[in-house]
Amino acid sequence: MEGDKASEDPKKKSYAGIPEAEFMEDVDKYMEVPSINGNVELVLKKLDEQHSKYKFMEFHLLSKRRRLKVQIPDLERSVDMIKMLAKKKDSTEEFTTHFLLSEQVFMKASIAPTNKVCLWLGANVMLEYTLNDALELLNKNIDTAKKNLSFVEHDLDFLRDQFTTTEVNMARVYNWNVKKRQAAKASA
Repeated sequence: MEGDKASEDPKKKSYAGIPEAEFMEDVDKYMEVPSINGNVELVLKKLDEQHSKYKFMEFHLLSKRRRLKVQIPDLERSVDMIKMLAKKKDSTEEFTTHFLLSEQVFMKASIAPTNKVCLWLGANVMLEYTLNDALELLNKNIDTAKKNLSFVEHDLDFLRDQFTTTEVNMARVYNWNVKKRQAAKASA
């Protein structure tokens, strides 16, 4: 899973490799850099592109967060069902339950006592597991999903800071330009 490659360092700035926006301490000094040479349009275009990239990253992180927030309760319901199957496995009679067939459509089912269950793994793959193995796998998947969700939340917080820094830089460059033009008008 994606969370496995991310370190668990709580001081890490971004788990997804989001580049950090540099705050312009001294706009005059920044605008004197030879590659920029006071070109306000170039700097504002660069900052706007950076802002757009952050928006794109935010979109993907928000959709990943939505997926994880749906996935975790689904996995927890599966764990609950496996625990119920484990309680009933030594019984001699079937029990009746309802299961989700598709979104908001439930189906009634009679289930015979069993020690095995089939789990969807994705990509049209289903495997049969013993109840204990299935429980172990689902609990591991829940832990991984929760860890990934915390990484995504952390990255979204980091991204908000980058938005703010970029927007402040844009405002400072714009204001610098206004002051330069006013100074040029006053001296003319």
